[in-house]
This record gives sequence, C-alpha cells and structure tokens, in this order.
Amino acid sequence: MTPYDILMLISVICIWSLLLVNVVLIIAGYLFYLQTDREPLPGLPEIPPFVSIMVPAHNEGMVIVKTVESLLALNYPHDRYEIIVINDNSSDNSSELLSGLQRRYTERNLIVINTDKVTGGKGKSNALNIGFAQSKGELIAIYDADNTPEKTALTYLVAEIMADAKLGAVIGKFRTRNRNASLLTRFINIETLSFQWMAQAGRWKLFKLCTIPGTNFIMRRHIVEEIGGWDVKAIAEDTEISFRIYLMGYRIKFQPKSVTWEQEPQTVKVWFKQRSRWAKGNVYVIVKNFPLLFNRKAARIRFDILYFVAIYFLLVSSLIVSDLLLILHTLGYVKTTIAGFSSFLWMLAITLFVVGTYITLITEKGEMKLSNLWLIMLMYVTYCQMWMVVAAYGLYNYFKDQIFKREVKWYKTERF
Repeated sequence: MTPYDILMLISVICIWSLLLVNVVLIIAGYLFYLQTDREPLPGLPEIPPFVSIMVPAHNEGMVIVKTVESLLALNYPHDRYEIIVINDNSSDNSSELLSGLQRRYTERNLIVINTDKVTGGKGKSNALNIGFAQSKGELIAIYDADNTPEKTALTYLVAEIMADAKLGAVIGKFRTRNRNASLLTRFINIETLSFQWMAQAGRWKLFKLCTIPGTNFIMRRHIVEEIGGWDVKAIAEDTEISFRIYLMGYRIKFQPKSVTWEQEPQTVKVWFKQRSRWAKGNVYVIVKNFPLLFNRKAARIRFDILYFVAIYFLLVSSLIVSDLLLILHTLGYVKTTIAGFSSFLWMLAITLFVVGTYITLITEKGEMKLSNLWLIMLMYVTYCQMWMVVAAYGLYNYFKDQIFKREVKWYKTERF
C-alpha cells in the first residue's frame, strides 16, 4: 500500500465516521420531533417572570423597526418584559428610527442604549454586556436585529425554562425569512433545517446537550452574573457561553415550537464573510475548551467538544485530502490503488447525504417537495464545497490572528 493509499484510507474512514454520526443524529432528531409533537407544552407560572429582551444592533436601520415591532407584539404579558436595544455605535439612521418607536410606544418598556466609538463598536459580546448592565429581568432573552419572532416564541421559551430548574437556557429555532430570494438562500434554508436544527434535536435526544444559537434563546440572569457576562474575545459568543453553562452543571434544551424568522445573506460575498467569521469563532471556542477533554468534571460535554473538533479539523482536512488525491489521480500525477473503491464510497456518501437531508426536511410544513430533492443534490456539489473553503479559511484566519497577535474584529452581516 502506497503512502497515497494510506492517506486516502484515513480520509475515507474519517469522512464515513462523521457521516455515520450525522445519520445517528438525524434518526435521534427525528424521534425528538415526533416526541415533541405528542407532548403537551408546559404552561406559564401564575405570575410570569419578568424578562429582559436584548437586541444588539449596529447600523441596522434597514431592519430594526420591523424587529422591535414584532417583539412588542409578542403574546407574553406586556407588563412582564422589557425590550433593550443596544444601538451600538451606529452611523446610519438607527437612532432616529428607535427614537420614533419610543415616542409611538410610550406605554411600553422599550429602552434604547446608544453607544459611541469609545463605549461601543467592539462587537456583539460587548454590546450584550452593556445591555445586561441595565437590564432587570429574572430571565434574559436575546434576538438579533433582523428577527421577526412568532408571537408565541418567547412564551414557549419561558414556559420550558421555568418548568425545569436543571435548565440554564432554552433555545428556539430560527427560520430563513428570505429563503426564496436566491438560490443561495434556498441552500441556507436547507442547511439550517438539516444541519443545525436536526443536529440540535439529535444531540438533545441522545446527550441532553444543545448549543446556544445567536438568537431566539433565553437564559437565567444569575448564570450570566456568575460567569461574568459574555466573552468579548469570542466572535462566536453563543457557542462560547454554551460551554460555560455546561460547566456549571446546567443543561440547554431545544424547544422547536419557539420560532423566529431571520434574514440570511443573499450574496456569496456576504455569506462568505459571515460564515468564515462563524468558523473562526468556533475554532476559538474549540481551542479554549479542548483541555476539558481531560477534565473529569466535564465528562458529560466531551461529545460536544469532540463533535466540534471533528467538524472543523478532522472533516475539513479529510475532505481536502481526499478531493485533492482523487483529482491528482485522475490527472495522472499520483497513483492510488484504492481510488476506484474511494469513488464508490464517495458516491454512496452522496446518496446518504441526499436521503438524510431530505428526511430532515419533512419535519417542517411546506418543505416536503420534489424541488428540494434536486436542490439538495445541487447543494452537495456547490454549497457544501463552498462550506469546506469557508471552514478552512476560518481556521487559517484564527491561527494567523494568534501568530501576529491581531485584535479580533467582529464583522456585521450586511442586510438587504
């Protein structure tokens, strides 16, 4: 067996191991969705807890009014929640728009915090810490500035967390509001349903673990106080704070009936910047928490650490190596005796990818259609390969920042 054969074999084993993990998560997630549909939702306490909803916003004039109005329309008792918008060093018309909303809704708890380049403009974590300092809620909910949550979203989150003292946080899910805007947003819609929410559902079902997304989630106030707020060095602040909640002994539950709709990138340029920021942020979290693999107190969360390591290190490197070897073999530059077998496994992997992804879509109303089947096939040879480049670029930028001691910068997603 040549060195190329060994490299190819290792890559194929890694890819297939992760593929099988994904299949297990899909099955477990599907069972969780069936279970959730059957189970009655917990009710709110007689006196609902007071909730502080925080919305970090930087130059969000294009979307902020619709977001705040949707939060004001939630069916949670209006005297039991406040909305805190952190208008973070914005240079657009956000301040004027938010002032107009305050004048229109004088009877509501709508607070606007305007920061400048001295106090703000340092990223989402810093903005959340500023908002938290002025909040008074027993529970803290976070929504991104481009969100339109369904009226029941907050009620479901509060009811879940109040029903179980072991829960440190409860997450809902976000859906793609502009999914029909372009081919890219259609891909993102499928990715969100299949590789984010089905994986979350599967991990909760099997391990009672979930990772906080950037929006539509709720946490206990005392937890934020005990961990000292959000890590300002983390650009994937949601994943980072999840691990700190785990270490406190709390669980994070997924409640799929709590839904918010958000705007996703409509161009490849904006998508690439957003996703490479996510990738770099997740690498930071992996490196920060990797020592926990050898900590007995963190035994329950080892799966999540290994899961992130496998995705951002093992899968990316295996895909790059296997693709490169297949191309070089086809061009005649290298010889590998298992190229034919690898091609067979590659085709089988594509089949499993398409079938597994389509199965995840049937949990959502309106997504079980033939056009999505063709989109998934196209997605594998385009979007998934783009994701591989994004993950590799995020990894490269993380280590580049560490080597050259560069300050971490937070990139705001452009709105449409």
